Amino acid sequence: MSLDLDGLLRSRIVDVPDFPTPGVVFKDISPLLADHVAFAGAVDAIVAHWRGPGHSGRVDKVVGIEARGFIVAAPVAYHVGADFVPVRKPGKLPLATHETSYDLEYGSNVLQVHQEAFTPGDRVLVVDDVLATGGTAAAAMRLVEQAGGVVVGLSVLLELTFLDGRAALPARDVHALVTY
Repeated sequence: MSLDLDGLLRSRIVDVPDFPTPGVVFKDISPLLADHVAFAGAVDAIVAHWRGPGHSGRVDKVVGIEARGFIVAAPVAYHVGADFVPVRKPGKLPLATHETSYDLEYGSNVLQVHQEAFTPGDRVLVVDDVLATGGTAAAAMRLVEQAGGVVVGLSVLLELTFLDGRAALPARDVHALVTY
């Protein structure tokens, strides 16, 4: 019996209108995370993509973007045999950091990463839950490169194509499990 991963993931992503602000339809992945088969299938699909044809290079580090990106990135790092690196909001990392600001669908924010998180030349996969406007992913990639890493690509659980986030990521290898 084969698993319809796309259908399973879609059935576990719930629309929440007017969250976090009026007019925004939030895609809640909590039901997906709560379903072992769906969550394991998502992690396995991301790992298989980066181990598949055209992606035979090593991955040294996997970046997870605060906060839901951590949940997906950590098991991906484990399965590809890479280190996990958190990219966080301000004031959450105890050592010296690089930081960058970015815009998102409903505001702006800042991301930080420890300055010593990457060795020059580290091949880094960035993982997050959603690709919307691309601002958060682009900021995380800037941080990786500022700290000496080389971004090999981005994987997300879902992409909101109507927000055209890929436009903020020109010439980047972007992989989405589900698109809306």
